Amino acid sequence: MDGAEDRLRRLFADALAGDAAAYRAFLKDLGAHLRGFLRKRLERLPDDIEDLVQETLLAIHNQRHTYDAGLPLTAWVHAIARYKLVDLLRRRAAHEAMNQPLDDEEEWLATEETESAEAADAQAAAPEAPAETGPVSVLTTIEGVGPKTAEHLIEAGYDTIDKIAAMDDAEILAVPGIGEKTASKILASAKAMAGKK
Repeated sequence: MDGAEDRLRRLFADALAGDAAAYRAFLKDLGAHLRGFLRKRLERLPDDIEDLVQETLLAIHNQRHTYDAGLPLTAWVHAIARYKLVDLLRRRAAHEAMNQPLDDEEEWLATEETESAEAADAQAAAPEAPAETGPVSVLTTIEGVGPKTAEHLIEAGYDTIDKIAAMDDAEILAVPGIGEKTASKILASAKAMAGKK
C-alpha cells in the first residue's frame, strides 16, 4: 500500500503542478485502485462499480484543490469514495422505497388474461351463437368488466350500468375479484356511460 500511496501522491503532486501526462497516469492508476476498493464494498452490486469509480474520479477532480499535502492521499481519496458510495446506497434505497409492488395491477392483469381466455374459449365453442343480449353482455361494455366480473356484479345485485354507476368505492371493492385499480376504471366508465360524470 505504501508503494501505491507514494506513486499516487507523486503523480498527483506533478499533476497539480501542471503536468498533463502525470495527471492522466494518476487518473488511470487511481481508477484501478478505486475499482479494487469499491469491489470489496459492492459485492452485491457489481454493475454499479464502474459508475461509482467515474463519479469518484470526477469528484476528486473537482475537489483537488481541497487536498492537504500533509495527509495521506489514499485516505482523502477513500473518504470521497465512501461519500459517493453512501450517496449511491441512499439513492438506491429511496428508489426501492418508491417502487411499491403492484399487487392490484398484477391482480387486474391476471383477471384480464383470465377473462380474455374465457372469452376466446366461449367464442371457439359456439362461433355461430347469436350475440348475447342479457345483463352479462350489457355489463361487459363497461371498461374493465369481462364476463367473469360481470357475473360477480350480477350476483352482488348490480345488473345494470345505472346501478354500477351509483355504487361507491366500498361497494364495488366488496365484489369478489375486483381490485382498486379495476374498481376505479369500472366506476368511471359506468358513470360516463350513464351520463353521471
